[in-house]
Amino acid sequence: MTEAHTEPKSLPIAAREPQCPYQPAAELRALQKEAELPRVKVPSPLLGEFDAVAITRYEDVKDALGDSRLQMGFEFDPDKPRTMLNQPGNLLNYNGEGHSRLRRMLTGFFTIKRIRALRPMIEQVVADRLDEVEAAGQGADLVRLFSTPIPTQVICELLGVPYADRADFQRRAKVGLDVNTTLEVQVQNLKDMDEYMSGLVAAHRRSPGENMLGQVVRDFGHELDDDELTGIGNMLLIAGHETTASMLSASAALLLQNPEQLAVVRDEPEAVDRAIEELLRYVCPATIMPREAAEDFAVRDQEIRKGERVVFSILAANRDERDDVEGDPDTLDVRRPQRPHVTFGHGAHQCLGQQLARMELRVALPALFQRFPTLTLAVPDDEVDYRTTALVFGVNALPVTW
Repeated sequence: MTEAHTEPKSLPIAAREPQCPYQPAAELRALQKEAELPRVKVPSPLLGEFDAVAITRYEDVKDALGDSRLQMGFEFDPDKPRTMLNQPGNLLNYNGEGHSRLRRMLTGFFTIKRIRALRPMIEQVVADRLDEVEAAGQGADLVRLFSTPIPTQVICELLGVPYADRADFQRRAKVGLDVNTTLEVQVQNLKDMDEYMSGLVAAHRRSPGENMLGQVVRDFGHELDDDELTGIGNMLLIAGHETTASMLSASAALLLQNPEQLAVVRDEPEAVDRAIEELLRYVCPATIMPREAAEDFAVRDQEIRKGERVVFSILAANRDERDDVEGDPDTLDVRRPQRPHVTFGHGAHQCLGQQLARMELRVALPALFQRFPTLTLAVPDDEVDYRTTALVFGVNALPVTW
């Protein structure tokens, strides 16, 4: 007897149209139109399937994420199994002063000035990867040769992680972001992550390197124990490459299917910053972690009770039709006057590395299309292999020709 096949579950707050995965699914749009805040069931290998209030409208998402009464529901508990949502040092496991304390230690590495100084290094990384694409020839896979290596190599350079170890930590990152695994798999996966990162932490304790992890050890090692340093390293390594890699591949696929928009990114340097914001809004790769009400509060005069979990649809919020913003939100327009988005979240837990992600996108996408001005997909549009059931939306493979 063969084992029954179980379809992967997708998150209801990130459900996408099967035939057009850049568009929110019909059921997600229906949730957004409901007058009352809907309750949904959310699959999770770490928490088990749980009930949550779904917030899908742009202003509601912004207001709720900025409300201190809505907190991360994953405060570290040493008596529970270690997972990515139960680990010291991971900013997702902290609220209030505990969160502020750790974030203050890291913010200086991600200022706009600091990121601008990294541009020459990022440009060189991109140029090297484009050489690899050209060497591979027709049918080259942009995911393997371009979109994944660029943010991976950049974060390795910044953190002080050997780039030669990338295959193992990339695999562990994908497992950690997969909502269709089991708790046992996630526990073992974090053990493997911790074992690897704790070895790097120990090396920096002995001799801090000239990189981010080494500087954190030098400046704050007296305040942080090895568990916290390991959690910080794991968080930065995963967040520093996985979402940007997914954003690069999904953006490249989208632009290749919209040649007029691609031409703007390729040929109009003054439009690139605006184009990247539009792509971030439209592609919306990442899912924001659930929150929990620390006390009763209300959204649109509707009560959310203390202890209730809350989930946010960034995908739906970015496509919300709003009276204060002109234009069809479902139309990709890279020349559009900036339409506000919440792709990086909002409030205290807003993405720490968003300026680094923006810089990588600003450098990599124009360079790709300038190097290969006749670049096209090597497969029909409807055969692009999208990843739609993980916490991060992306493309599994993207073969191209020119």
